[in-house]
Amino acid sequence: MARSKSVLPKNWSMGDVLKHFGGIAPERIRIDPAPGRATERDVIRLNDHEDRLYELVDGVLVEKVMGLPESIVAGEVLGELRAFVKAHDLGVVAGADGTLRLLPGLVRIPDVAFISRERLGGKKVPRRAAPDLAPDLAVEVLSEGNTKEEMERKLKDYFFAGVRLVWYIDVYKRVAEVYTSPDQVMKLTEAEVLDGGDVLPGFRLPVGELFAELEPYERRKRNGRKKPS
Repeated sequence: MARSKSVLPKNWSMGDVLKHFGGIAPERIRIDPAPGRATERDVIRLNDHEDRLYELVDGVLVEKVMGLPESIVAGEVLGELRAFVKAHDLGVVAGADGTLRLLPGLVRIPDVAFISRERLGGKKVPRRAAPDLAPDLAVEVLSEGNTKEEMERKLKDYFFAGVRLVWYIDVYKRVAEVYTSPDQVMKLTEAEVLDGGDVLPGFRLPVGELFAELEPYERRKRNGRKKPS
């Protein structure tokens, strides 16, 4: 099968590519296949055969990274959502390796995703590695390597594809951001409660419970001394 034509300008340098993706670390960009020439088939092949996960954006494979603190928080969200959804027979909940084809050429992997029975059309989940599904709720647990620009782009991708609700959970600031559109956000502290809104009426999860097992994060000043967050 012939390689698809690059969707990025031919005269771009790696610096241009990194800027395009919000200033992320260069090691998160896979260079084989070359940036701009990757396909959905590459995502499926690599995610099946390597101990890494890649999202596909603009013909570029971008590594999805998650450390232990992020994984613990994602697991908490997954467990609470799955129990609620199963108890009320509302749909399905996927974890951090649930690859979804949001749009042609756009493959994302939310850390947690809820897909309603209505969105599934009353059918079972398709037996494809990256099914054509946009979740009702997408949850991202932010890692240190995520940049503001990167996550703003991802937010727009989600809502453009039809996602109804997005949660960004920051393990370092210990807050949760609830988005009902790319520019409609409510920030919740540890003392407040996440709820499912119109997407999951009745679901409630205290934000503080998400971080109960994590030590407070300490930022380093430029002089090397630690500064409590």
